[in-house]
Amino acid sequence: MSVITQITVTFWIMKICATTLGETAGDLLSMTLKIGYAASSLILISLFFAALFVQVRSKKFHPALYWTVILATSTAGTTMSDYLDRTLKLGYPAGTMFLSLCLVLVLAVWRYSEKTLSVSRVTTPKAELFYWTAILFSNTLGTALGDFLADSSGLGFKGGAFLIGGLLALVVLAFYLTQLNRVLLFWTAFVLTRPFGATFGDLLTKPTQKGGLNLGTIGSSAILASLLIGFVIYTSRKSAWRPTLE
Repeated sequence: MSVITQITVTFWIMKICATTLGETAGDLLSMTLKIGYAASSLILISLFFAALFVQVRSKKFHPALYWTVILATSTAGTTMSDYLDRTLKLGYPAGTMFLSLCLVLVLAVWRYSEKTLSVSRVTTPKAELFYWTAILFSNTLGTALGDFLADSSGLGFKGGAFLIGGLLALVVLAFYLTQLNRVLLFWTAFVLTRPFGATFGDLLTKPTQKGGLNLGTIGSSAILASLLIGFVIYTSRKSAWRPTLE
């Protein structure tokens, strides 16, 4: 029995909602409420570990619990990336490279230990810990990459969102039209959805003079949270008809 969700179109829609909400909620905590990147990271990492503890001990898939952990990795990833790039002054390029190496290392150790990176085979606590560690680093990396595209590349929020959206479209085409490794395509898409959420979140929250829509972190977070909760309720009702996931 797996405690990991099935990978469907609904999964990817919810992933984009969660990663965009992670960007707006992380900025709400660290910037709007002025808690700061370091303190926000500690708070959100603590919430992540608490949710992860419950998730790993669970014997079956619970949509609300699963997406709580995903959201925790996304919000923590936002503040962790900002702390590395801004407070420690690594900068977006160096921060992106550092986090890329961390993610590659996690995936390499996971592959060596479990002989596969397939998420459909995450059926043990050990494999699940690798899974969630990879997700945490991928979401942190995605934030750094999204901020680099939006702030340093000259593309801006809209340009960054369109670029990442185009790359995601290519991954979808590769999935349906080629025989490229499905595990590679999954993790490529998983990483790319985070900078898409980061740039899209910035597009929603930033002022119009900076190229944003000026919806603010509170309003944007409320809208995205409502969407994600709606999808969680929908998937919870569906999973009631399918109590075990192979």
